[in-house]
Amino acid sequence: MPEWIAGVDEVGRGCLVGAVIAAAVILDPERPIEGLTDSKRLGPKERRRLAGEIRLKAKAFSLGRAEPSEIDRLNILQASLLAMRRAVFGLPIQPSRVRVDGPHAPNLPWPTEAIVGGDGSRPEIAAASILAKVVRDQEMAVLEAFSPGYEIACHKGYPTLVHLNRLELLGPSPWHRFSFRPVQAVSRRL
Repeated sequence: MPEWIAGVDEVGRGCLVGAVIAAAVILDPERPIEGLTDSKRLGPKERRRLAGEIRLKAKAFSLGRAEPSEIDRLNILQASLLAMRRAVFGLPIQPSRVRVDGPHAPNLPWPTEAIVGGDGSRPEIAAASILAKVVRDQEMAVLEAFSPGYEIACHKGYPTLVHLNRLELLGPSPWHRFSFRPVQAVSRRL
């Protein structure tokens, strides 16, 4: 029986707005994908190209998410682990093992390994990193249409100076994470 290793990574932990998105990917050894690396090392165009190739060639993939309300209720670490669990349990193929980027791994019924820097060293984790990043970036572009003025498509929800200035000027949107300090500070003043 083949060993199916699921790589898992999440995107959006440090953001002030939107869901945290996780991906789980089981690569197909018969259909290799060249250029897999940490999504942060790739430009947007290359990430989108690789995400398309991952969707075509992977043995299986799945996405999981935790919404801002869940992040506010649980905390960002627990919400990230929840999104990862949802991604792994959404796989159409049961993994033999799971490799997760970072120092923390969700509680899963399969052997699971947390690997710091795994998105740069393990192709299955890199594939998950790329897929999660592309999906979250697309969602941020959609949120821009629902929240004009925040320039979300530009900063992707991260606490850049532009985002903090817009947050101060406009107040939080319904998609902001109200448990995060910059959003709390603005909310208190309103």
